[in-house]
Amino acid sequence: MRTDVEGRTVLSEVADRWWAEVIEGVLGIAFGLLVFFWPGLTEVALLWVIAAWAIVTGVTEIVGAIQLRRVIANEWLLILGGIASILFGILLIAFPGAGILGLTWMIGSYAIIFGVLFLFLAFRLRGMRQRV
Repeated sequence: MRTDVEGRTVLSEVADRWWAEVIEGVLGIAFGLLVFFWPGLTEVALLWVIAAWAIVTGVTEIVGAIQLRRVIANEWLLILGGIASILFGILLIAFPGAGILGLTWMIGSYAIIFGVLFLFLAFRLRGMRQRV
């Protein structure tokens, strides 16, 4: 087992940080619940950011494919991916209500699941600390 400069095992050092995982898990659950119960707080801003990101990413993919057409084969797949990203961004802008609702549920679900998983991780690390 590896040890650090002070002679402590690296595993022990990781196990000592279990409380950070508890904080991250609790915050993840809190933000997930916030999104579910007060979705109007951030949904429009988030939708615009994601739509802009998708459009910029799509344009970048198309430009990259054109520049790489002599270097890679099947660059048309990258172009199709770019077109799909641009269409996704345009659809989010054209139908913000449907986009916001779908994004809200996905982000809220992710935050709660992520928070629960980090709580499990935190208590596993705490258990490792007690064994070490």
